[in-house]
Amino acid sequence: MIIKNAKIFDGEKFIEEDTVVLEGKFIKKVTNFSLIDEKELENQELVDAKGMVLSPGFIDLQINGCGGVLFNDDISRKTLEIMNETNKRYGCTSFLPTLITSPDEKIEKALNLMNEIKDKEEIGVLGLHIEGPYISVEKKGIHRPEYIRVLSDEMVEKIANAGSEATKIITIAPEKAKVEHLEILKKAGINIAVGHTNATYKECMEKKDYFNCATHLYNAMRALDSREPGVVGFLFNNDTTNCGIIVDGLHMDFASVEIAKKILKDRLYLVTDAVSPAGTDNMTEFMFEGNRVLYKDGKCVSPEGTLGGSALVMIDGVKNLVEKVHVSLEEALRMATSYPAEAVAVDEKYGFIKEGYVADLTYFDDKFNIKGTISKGKLTNY
Repeated sequence: MIIKNAKIFDGEKFIEEDTVVLEGKFIKKVTNFSLIDEKELENQELVDAKGMVLSPGFIDLQINGCGGVLFNDDISRKTLEIMNETNKRYGCTSFLPTLITSPDEKIEKALNLMNEIKDKEEIGVLGLHIEGPYISVEKKGIHRPEYIRVLSDEMVEKIANAGSEATKIITIAPEKAKVEHLEILKKAGINIAVGHTNATYKECMEKKDYFNCATHLYNAMRALDSREPGVVGFLFNNDTTNCGIIVDGLHMDFASVEIAKKILKDRLYLVTDAVSPAGTDNMTEFMFEGNRVLYKDGKCVSPEGTLGGSALVMIDGVKNLVEKVHVSLEEALRMATSYPAEAVAVDEKYGFIKEGYVADLTYFDDKFNIKGTISKGKLTNY
């Protein structure tokens, strides 16, 4: 396949070249169409991007569900396939299916699924994001308090033994974490995220060497205060922790995103925290690990008023960053591509349009409408 007449963002910047040549699942070269000879055009599918932006496929490191399904509800390949097909419509080609606080049996089932699916990257799955149960009841959000607990030594070993191929991120509250558990998880190469935590600044600092990312900045964490900098203060005041952020205008004011961006710079990446209504238009409510959640006007909220995920899709997050947060298009795209790839160390093959990288691409018009997504070299038009 050859994609021509594109305004190419390569994961770092917009480049002068206008054409990407694919070979199977990989990018063969990035060039100008005028430099391709007739022989090279033989037997090639030619795609005209018509001057639209061509970006690496977006990478979502926190997504609970979409397209009418939730990973917590049905831990299966079918769920992942539905999520992948829905994601591609909005430019997302790789994701971490996210399992919120649940019984051990569900965590084990999710780990087993990751090990059973030998071709999980073919359906966009980079690994799990296990969000809880090792969290704070005070900052539980929609998570069920009866499931919040200290993980057993046995369960920590199971997660670690499955390795980073199965689990890319685990969200833990620092004040609830056992150091010996953090050491085991870190040694296994699993990224440990600060999240759903009421920790003080001091408690975060005491365990800072174990945490290299953070789950939905601002939400479900102790805020920055003059006398207690809290979790947000900790994240703002170090240079080693990458942070996901939900840019839907509902989880926080856009000005709060703008402030975080100025402080964190390239350590801030876009996530959706999406749930089943994302990418659908016919849902009014759903159950999220035993909690009823209502969906109206783009907002997912329990009857008591607690946010229960989002209906955000990645291209709309990019659009919001540009139009509401006043971030350049280049930087908004970095937050959806190369930054998340680097955060979970898959940037050697994802997050960039470069020779030898996986052929995950998406292109969109000036209204941020996705017109085509290429996943592992296969094009779907929208």
